[in-house]
Amino acid sequence: MSHALAQLLCLLGFTALAFGLRRPQHDILRRSLRRPVVLALRAVGTCALLAALAMLVGTSGWGFGLVKFSGHTTLAAALIYVTLIGYGRRGVLKARS
Repeated sequence: MSHALAQLLCLLGFTALAFGLRRPQHDILRRSLRRPVVLALRAVGTCALLAALAMLVGTSGWGFGLVKFSGHTTLAAALIYVTLIGYGRRGVLKARS
């Protein structure tokens, strides 16, 4: 259960951090978000990643918990990255049609 929750927190964290950047905002939302919203997204993303870290270290200790956290963050970042690339390419294909 801790793996599923940790992975969900990492996905949430990286999604919030991605939306805290201007390019994904423009690509997906077609506009820029206001500065307080961007700061809130960055804070939520950071807190979600720290919560996943705390949970994994709490259940497995520092050594193995950090290894698990590294794996979860790698998978979550890759999924978000591939999703953003796919969304961008889908938009390019629609524009060509």
